[in-house]
Amino acid sequence: MSLKPELYFVIPGDLQTLTGGYAYDRALIQALEAAGIRVHPIPLSGKFPDPDADALADAATRLAAIADQSLVLIDGLAYGVMDAVAAQEHQRLNIIALCHHPLALESGLDADTRERLFTSERGALQLASAVIVTSDATATLLTDRFGIAADNITVARPGTRKNAFAPCRGNPPCLLTVATLTRRKGHDVLIAALSRLTRLPWRARFVGGDQFDPDWAQTLRKQVTSLQLDDRIVFTGSLDELDTEYAAADVFVLPSHFEGYGMVFAEALSFGLPVVATRAGALPDVVPASAGVLVPTNNVDALADALLDLLGNPSRRRELQQGAQAAAADLPDWHDTAARVLQVMQSVASHQR
Repeated sequence: MSLKPELYFVIPGDLQTLTGGYAYDRALIQALEAAGIRVHPIPLSGKFPDPDADALADAATRLAAIADQSLVLIDGLAYGVMDAVAAQEHQRLNIIALCHHPLALESGLDADTRERLFTSERGALQLASAVIVTSDATATLLTDRFGIAADNITVARPGTRKNAFAPCRGNPPCLLTVATLTRRKGHDVLIAALSRLTRLPWRARFVGGDQFDPDWAQTLRKQVTSLQLDDRIVFTGSLDELDTEYAAADVFVLPSHFEGYGMVFAEALSFGLPVVATRAGALPDVVPASAGVLVPTNNVDALADALLDLLGNPSRRRELQQGAQAAAADLPDWHDTAARVLQVMQSVASHQR
């Protein structure tokens, strides 16, 4: 069967939400439409990935309204807890799961919640006609830990725009962090590391919203105040436009506990910024050693040492800056991403039941 140029894209909450996952969804829709695919966004409740009974019932109703044998791409923020809905619909619809990163690997979960999310996501993924992930690391994770067949997984890395390189001549150097204020992003580790570097000149900008975990965001602000770093660290909140932030930065730093890909790291490389990150998830694949320094997760000492080396050694910073500029040339664009997704759509359509 030839591919019908039509796709239903099921997305929880507001598509305009300023996170990497939603940015991926927005850019993918635009790239698929440019390739001639008619995309129908299907909005679900913003309560996912912790839906109540009404949110799940609404999701079931919306999928039931989609015509038989349609191609349906479901964002993993919702699909991971839609195992019961998937069981009802997977024989009627051609469901493609989009897994940015497994829900059970979010930081701050208790053991029961983690196990519940793991069980539901594993069940849902095993019912999908195909699974799209954003990195080789996530593909391996789904095979090894979730039992998903490797030949049912396709990697569609996020695209990145070509950008003018940042000059990296800040005085004092500007450390940029772009991430929502959630536990998984490790802002608390970064703040603790920076508190050890007050004898060096630097300033930091934490770009990201606090809507997903306001209590944690408040904890971070209190941490900054208690360490007397208010004159050094600025919380900007969510920003619609990030190019100015990247262009004005000297180093990008984010000590995430896990990343399914890490779009902001690729964006930092596209601006030629040296990167300090962790060895979590897909980050070793995204940030080459020539462009950044990777440290163990949740390790204040290692992070402080890495930042000390870059802040106190301009020649090392310039070396990594040149490496980032070289790495930028190898980043995929959104046309590449869409092409991978189109291959999956074609394959699923040609194997309809």
